[in-house]
Amino acid sequence: MAVISFYSSQKKETGQTLSLSALTTQMSIEHNYRILIISTQFNDLTLENCFWEYDKIRASGLVTNGTGMGLDSGIEGLIKILSSNKSSTEIVGNYAKTILKERLDILMSPTAKTYDEYKAVAQYYSDIITLANRYYDFVFVDIAKSLPKDVVEAILRISDIVVMNLVQKMKTLNDFMELQSQNEFYKRKNIFLLVGRYERNSKYNIKNITRYLKEKKEVSVIPYNMLFLESCSEGTIIDYILKIRNIQDEFDYNKYFYEQVKNTSEKIVERLQEIQMKL
Repeated sequence: MAVISFYSSQKKETGQTLSLSALTTQMSIEHNYRILIISTQFNDLTLENCFWEYDKIRASGLVTNGTGMGLDSGIEGLIKILSSNKSSTEIVGNYAKTILKERLDILMSPTAKTYDEYKAVAQYYSDIITLANRYYDFVFVDIAKSLPKDVVEAILRISDIVVMNLVQKMKTLNDFMELQSQNEFYKRKNIFLLVGRYERNSKYNIKNITRYLKEKKEVSVIPYNMLFLESCSEGTIIDYILKIRNIQDEFDYNKYFYEQVKNTSEKIVERLQEIQMKL
């Protein structure tokens, strides 16, 4: 049971959310892990849209807890239960939406209409993550740039792995190195570097990035792939991953994409195991 948070200190797009969607989809298809994704965005359904058509994401206003009783859906309903001290290890799953039965769930982003409402909801994230971690094998958290700083720091502190999302630009790499020099937190063993929207023909390739950052282990990547991006915008990422996972053609760029997603998910699990063995 582990918390794996995806985070970026960059203001620009790093592919963080879509990288998370690719990895969790691949892991849930290939393994019997019970995985929860937590979306923390404000007024943004990009993560949810990877799994359902945009206009159908919030189509079901109620979920059930197995007793046939209706419950307020999503994080707002969960917070009501937490506030009443009636929570249990299974409670988060009752308020999450199923993507793949018994394998992949998502706790959708708040329905808050104003940022003040969003901030009020956000204060519960660390408690919700801690509770979910007792029930799921892996809890993946997409840390939104819109989250208050204190909430981000609280999530990072309780994360077993922090996936730092980077892009193939010298400034981004320099910014991360500067961040490491200013804050010891980013030198810890649980910091996992991931380059999203990766182009292997760039001079900033895996080997050069690893060498430049003076990393002992090769950095991981999620390649840029137009078919993948289209599947995420159409709510069909499950079908896309299922379709490409058994491609044999070594020259098919979809095979390369899948191999890198698989390699990254395996490296995350390996890093987690290394850390846990040292505890």
